[in-house]
Amino acid sequence: DSNQDGVIQVQNLPPQQRAKLWMIALNVSGKGDSLSSWDGALDLPEQTLIHSRSQQIIDELGLPVEEGRDLVSDVESVITFYCKSRNVTFTPDLSWPHILKPLLGLQLSRKDLYNCFYAIMNKYIPRDCVAKGRPFHLFRLLLQYHEPELCSFLDTKKITPDFYAINWLGSLFSSSCLPEVSQALWDVYLQQTDPFLIFFLMLIILVNAKDGIFIHEGESKEEIISKLKHSPEFLDVEDLEDLFSLAQYYNSKTPLSLRKENHNLFGSSLVALKEEDMDLSQALCLPVSVPEILQANQLQPGVRFFVVDCRPAEQYNAGHLSTAFHLDSDLMLHNPSEFALSVKSLLEAQKQSLESGSVASGEHLCFMGSGREEEDMYMNMVLAHFLQKNKEFVSIAKGGFMALQQHLADINVEGPDNVYVHWIVSTSGSHSSLSSADGELNSTDGKGVKSLVNKMTFALKSKSVNVKEKVISFIENTSTPVDRHSFTFFLSRYPYRGVKPVFSIGDEEEYDTDEIDSSSISDDDRKEIVNIQTWINKPDVKHHIPCNEVKETGHMFPSHLLITATHMYCLREIAARKGFAYIQSRQALNSVVKITSKKKHPELITFKFGNNNAAGVEIVAVERYLIPNAGDATKVIKQQIMNVLDAMESS
Repeated sequence: DSNQDGVIQVQNLPPQQRAKLWMIALNVSGKGDSLSSWDGALDLPEQTLIHSRSQQIIDELGLPVEEGRDLVSDVESVITFYCKSRNVTFTPDLSWPHILKPLLGLQLSRKDLYNCFYAIMNKYIPRDCVAKGRPFHLFRLLLQYHEPELCSFLDTKKITPDFYAINWLGSLFSSSCLPEVSQALWDVYLQQTDPFLIFFLMLIILVNAKDGIFIHEGESKEEIISKLKHSPEFLDVEDLEDLFSLAQYYNSKTPLSLRKENHNLFGSSLVALKEEDMDLSQALCLPVSVPEILQANQLQPGVRFFVVDCRPAEQYNAGHLSTAFHLDSDLMLHNPSEFALSVKSLLEAQKQSLESGSVASGEHLCFMGSGREEEDMYMNMVLAHFLQKNKEFVSIAKGGFMALQQHLADINVEGPDNVYVHWIVSTSGSHSSLSSADGELNSTDGKGVKSLVNKMTFALKSKSVNVKEKVISFIENTSTPVDRHSFTFFLSRYPYRGVKPVFSIGDEEEYDTDEIDSSSISDDDRKEIVNIQTWINKPDVKHHIPCNEVKETGHMFPSHLLITATHMYCLREIAARKGFAYIQSRQALNSVVKITSKKKHPELITFKFGNNNAAGVEIVAVERYLIPNAGDATKVIKQQIMNVLDAMESS
């Protein structure tokens, strides 16, 4: 809107006017002197560090000696009092002195300098702004959402955002920019009063640096980090209007859940973050709340979601979001060609719904599982598939279908005026028990939502005859419910007595370097690289089983299981070096505690490794493999385990 454009007018302000503007924006004009209660003692254990950092900032400003001396004292006092009043320790990696840099050009009194500094820390610097902290996991999810290719490139180089952006975020860019650029940037930034805006400015800086990174992709990790770190230094006052306009544009294309679910990152509250709020490091992609999914497709404009329901067919048929498209994640495992067809129809249906302006349309793909971890593992595999293809705008419905049902129950979907009345339907077209309102599903009174399933089925019927049968069967998925329980092969024949195995394949010299297991090492660059064929041909390898290793995230890695008399090795193929593999894990066969497979997915095998102690069996590692003809493979592995145990028994 025009007001927005008006705000992004970069002007060159005199210090007095700028000081007045900032103090109003920070809500500190006329605020009392916080420092008056303090005795002025500069006696913290880390005082020497505070003093030298304060001196360094003033030196960078290049001021006359007399003026500089007073300012060093101001900076040191502000930081010292802040540490004392908030009971925090100043450490070398903190960007606080940089925050004071733009403020020092405003000729503020010490009282106003402290109040401005405190307000910026409180409103705009996220909590936990430390290496591996939560704001950086959040930023990585934002980067993945908009720029998946750049994100996966940095991921493969093991460059997490804290490596290059810790000072950007901790100083609102004033650590990287010239003082006049920082001040012009803050003129606009403080007027926007939106603490999350920094994430979008960081995103634009990164997008801007993208081409330079891809051109020199052969550079070392350190060189890339250094390039990124310094990229804001090239910002000019003239660039700021574009920077903010682009940041606002990306912001408008981002689910609001990013803010709503993380609002406690900012502010002075010392309440500890809830445990479940904390761990964004494990999130596969950006989580979106169910209320946002329901509201988004009624609001114009803004983010609109195309919801992909990944639950088993029988659950989807029993009841689903009326605008959701069904993609049976089981297909990915037991019928890859039909899965590929399903993905194609999904993208086609999404395209059609966008063209027709349907209520179900959205360029943002949001995947919905059941909300139960065991089942959602299959959805995660599908999600990983889309993420590996660098698809942008991919999110996951937080809490899955269970959260949807809970939310609809909470807002009590009763009464004729409720816009959510037709949200849950079953494949037969009937309303769910949640809805008591009368009215046909296909009603045109504006309250009903035409079921996307019916619409898509019609669209696809009229499109192409040859894929028709398959696609219809896939959308109207009516396969009979299948028992999802697993069978278990439990090695309870012999108690574990901590006996060392009689055989050991550690005798030959070439194995000496091979003390590597899946739990101890995660960095690929420290894993041993071997020639696959040479290892398969080794005399002590009894069985070779080609397979895929499946991580909890759903990512799959082409691998080879090699079984010797006593051990099971997993070699993971190296995509960039044909014929070579990493030794991903090495497990003693006598440490296998459990081998399970799903009746529905007999080829997905889970191995649990552990050791026995007084408290019972302690599981130390879990590995999952997708093995064609898994029955034969597990038979030979079980047989080999029995041999090992028999040998232990008779020793």
